Amino acid sequence: MADKKVTMDKIRNLGIIAHIDAGKTTTTEGILYRTGLNHKIGAVHEGETTTDWMAQERERGITIVAASVTCFWKGHQINIIDTPGHIDFTAEVERSLRVLDGACVVFDGKMGVESQSETVWRQADKYGTPRICFINKINQTGGDFYKSLESIHNRLSKRAFPVHLPIGFEQSINGIVDLVAMKAYTYKEFADHEMVDAEIPADMLDQVKKYRSLLVENAVAEDEAMLEKYFEVGEEGLSEDEIKQAIRTATLTGKFFVVTGGDGRGVMVEKVLDLVNDYLPAPNDRANVWGVHPKTGDEVERKHDASEPFSALAFKITSDPFVGKLAYFRVYSGKVTAGSYVLNSSTGEKERVGRIVRLQADKREDVTEVEAGDIAAIVGLKGTTTGNTLCDPAHPIILENITFPEPPVSIAIEPKTKADQEKMAIALQRLAEEDPTFRVKVDPETGQTIISGMGELHLEILVDRMKREFNVEANIGQPQVAYRETIRKSGVEVQGKFVRQSGGRGQYGDVWLRLSQNEEGAGFEFINSIKGGVVPSEYIKPVEQGIIEAMSTGVLAGYPVVDVKAELYDGSYHEVDSNEMAFKVAGSMALKEGVRQAGPVLLEPVMKVVVVTPEENMGDIIGGLNAKRGRIESMEDLSGNVKEITAFVPLGEMFGYTTDIRSMTKGRASSSMELDHYADVPPHVTEAIIAKNAK
Repeated sequence: MADKKVTMDKIRNLGIIAHIDAGKTTTTEGILYRTGLNHKIGAVHEGETTTDWMAQERERGITIVAASVTCFWKGHQINIIDTPGHIDFTAEVERSLRVLDGACVVFDGKMGVESQSETVWRQADKYGTPRICFINKINQTGGDFYKSLESIHNRLSKRAFPVHLPIGFEQSINGIVDLVAMKAYTYKEFADHEMVDAEIPADMLDQVKKYRSLLVENAVAEDEAMLEKYFEVGEEGLSEDEIKQAIRTATLTGKFFVVTGGDGRGVMVEKVLDLVNDYLPAPNDRANVWGVHPKTGDEVERKHDASEPFSALAFKITSDPFVGKLAYFRVYSGKVTAGSYVLNSSTGEKERVGRIVRLQADKREDVTEVEAGDIAAIVGLKGTTTGNTLCDPAHPIILENITFPEPPVSIAIEPKTKADQEKMAIALQRLAEEDPTFRVKVDPETGQTIISGMGELHLEILVDRMKREFNVEANIGQPQVAYRETIRKSGVEVQGKFVRQSGGRGQYGDVWLRLSQNEEGAGFEFINSIKGGVVPSEYIKPVEQGIIEAMSTGVLAGYPVVDVKAELYDGSYHEVDSNEMAFKVAGSMALKEGVRQAGPVLLEPVMKVVVVTPEENMGDIIGGLNAKRGRIESMEDLSGNVKEITAFVPLGEMFGYTTDIRSMTKGRASSSMELDHYADVPPHVTEAIIAKNAK
């Protein structure tokens, strides 16, 4: 397969994204089967899938890590990344979309748009990723193409238009009408290897004309020349190729979406692959990439071209039991060959490219060279982590990094035996290298190791991986909430003065700070307003460092202080006794005292919680959420007496909630949650937290 080299316009870097259980992995399996990579379609529930290759994924039937696969279809090379649907693994979606050119959004045809569908859609919007929509499972009981399409219009975008309409309903579906070619194709069994030409059913003609007109009219609107021709000759005067070109132009804007439907395991997958080839972008359809020169800070442009200097982004690191550390990377310009040296411009270190491999999920094949537009992995990079730029040492560039949310849930973890202690440190380091939303720190007061992640499931999976992959047995504590502290008064002026005389040379640092609230989420801001050298310039940075260090433990309950502006506006120094350390301590003292005077409050992470429940359990669910200090945001009807409830609930109240609603509804309800914002903790809860932390 390595010799199947294609030109850049025939490469598609495709993400499969969706809500959990919509059928992403099954669709990926269908693609691998149809493109000849697999001899049969692996079933998720039987643990046979190619991209879900981790033991935990096969046991739980969910995708945890984004897996990469390369396949070929009608002369095109498609690099697919099958991403997780569970919100705890949202970083996998984020980093995949950063390096992909297009996406296929899979919807469950029985449920339509679900909560995580909205999240991944927003992530794709953030990166301007063009996408196509595949409504899966429409041939199952309760599957409904048109209802799902309506939910896409209501919740995601009005500019989503079918290119295929299904023939039949639920289990009787046996084909499609192609609205571009104005042809019908049918099959006897959805597992058939081909569709046969057929007549468009007479009872569908009016519907077909209506949807075709909507598709063509909206597609040509994105192209002035095509729009003029459309006004001259009408829909009938445009050729099939012209309509395809108009749809492609519209789709590449990232604001126009073609829709199809079927079963992810069936022959319809071939039509999805055709849509990927026809309408989603090649790497050179996307805008050129920009970065900065690491030394000068000047902006630098790179074209999607193999003749340009090499630049690539490492978007994922994994530990492989057979080959060691694997760094997945996307090449934006130039090319890289096995055995060459590249510069990691994010760290300033040179790295040797050992082997380059193309990936078939957990299997791999060696290639000698990878060019612009392609995705592959390098074996043996030592100092490279997620988001690092790799480039030609003679033409350095730093590409935009990938940003990840702060993890809101923490647990204490300790090794069961002395023998596990050293192994645990190595295991945690490896896992943290792989997953940028997983953090490890040692509590300086208790000496405990604290691990933080995006949710209970995230941490549970990581502890399980530690046990299986690194043979480390560990005890874990109760989940802890990542509280924050901030201030509610502005313009508070406070002095920090550090004077120490102990024979010989003394210490002297004196600063005045003005503390104010910063906007929510804006973080810390330091303003230097010193005039006339009352604090010498060499002591300004130490003052800032002292403030930052003091902000790591707040005055109420020892949580980090956030969203504060600190203005250094006055102070004094001593010719002999002043030094950097004295001013650092003075800055720290001023910050602590200033926070005490500026109305300190405790902040808690508030989660957006979405519960899908049968109608008869709705009262219990709403009552339960209200009891957890929740605020109900909305209630929507889904198909078949099912309700979707959206609420905002403090994270501290939500531990174990999945188990609670399972028992409350006999397993019929499901929930998902994601961090939405931080909010003030009510006074009575604050008192309880302070008392607990004081013990």
